[in-house]
Amino acid sequence: MADDDTDNPGTSPVGPLHGLLVADFSRVLAGPYATMLLADMGAEVVKVESPQGDDTRTWLPPVRDEVSTYYLAVNRNKRSLALDLKNDDDAALARELAARADIVIENFKPGGLTRFGLDYAGVRAENPGVVYASISGFGTGAGASLPGYDLMVQAISGLMSLTGDPEGQPYRAGISVFDVMTGLHAVIGILAALRHRAQTGRGQHVEVNLLSTALSGLVNHSSAYVAGGTVPYRMGNAHPSLFPYEPLPVSDGELIVIAGNDGQFARLCKVLGLPGLPDDPRFTRNQDRTANREQLRPLLVEALAGRTRQELFRELLAAGVPCAPINTIDEGVAFADELGLAPVVTVGDGDTAVPTVRHPITFSATPAHYRLPPPGLDEHGAELRAWLAEPRD
Repeated sequence: MADDDTDNPGTSPVGPLHGLLVADFSRVLAGPYATMLLADMGAEVVKVESPQGDDTRTWLPPVRDEVSTYYLAVNRNKRSLALDLKNDDDAALARELAARADIVIENFKPGGLTRFGLDYAGVRAENPGVVYASISGFGTGAGASLPGYDLMVQAISGLMSLTGDPEGQPYRAGISVFDVMTGLHAVIGILAALRHRAQTGRGQHVEVNLLSTALSGLVNHSSAYVAGGTVPYRMGNAHPSLFPYEPLPVSDGELIVIAGNDGQFARLCKVLGLPGLPDDPRFTRNQDRTANREQLRPLLVEALAGRTRQELFRELLAAGVPCAPINTIDEGVAFADELGLAPVVTVGDGDTAVPTVRHPITFSATPAHYRLPPPGLDEHGAELRAWLAEPRD
């Protein structure tokens, strides 16, 4: 088991959320991602699964040791308890777990847990201090019956209308971007509610949904419409408000080149041997460059021709110009490793060891810990059932 704090004697052997119990009734991505982050920070997470297990256990390939890498990505540091909520005894165990939990998180369709007494009202009646987080696709009103798939939200929110070639078809993002963002919002809401509970002694219901996350996450694009009355359109890799801010061709492929301000543009021109461009009134300010991008692009492309990605990457970064090669995932992990970011941590020992991507937050005093590999279905069922049968403290 690898931890990041072994060389720092001032760090805590437990995470900042140590002592908190999370009853995790979520599955697939948004909820499990949120609970994994909480677990990394020290919370004790009990992953409640149906007897068939989390859907992502069967989402393969790719696999590692016959286990879906999708499932492995978001389920470390948890204990698995398989319960059939349609069984009275199992439902009673689930309610007992929720009654003991500091945090309950679920992503059933709105109202789906009510008949088991596991909705917020039912859990709060037994556990008034609980922080209860619900994740849905489209909220609890008119959209409550809609299935909450990330791809649906990418389409409905407008993201796909912004993604892809201007003359081609809309594309989805390469990852389930709104599932991940909604998981992050769930963690933020849970932590805020825990702060409120510490101040008042009262829990509360935290609700997040993929569509609200999407509209918030579209930031400048949703603001263009809401504040400016402008409907953004698909521009491929171009940026509506900056130029250059896109891939440009070089001798061995393409390089992302960015001039986020006038100073960066001047330094870019110096490296490319174009010292007069920053004084050209067509290109002096960012708004000028954006308005006249079709005149500026061929000048930059010509200056970049004959230079390699790595040559330009080193030279432009040294000059303070943001740029980047377009890497594959393995190259991205390798680059993070070169920078000392230690992107991969191994959880477990021996035959059970699983490489996973490290927690994204660095704490100086309470670092993330990697205690348990992603569990097998009901791996901890016997010990958890025995614990739930004991009287509460």
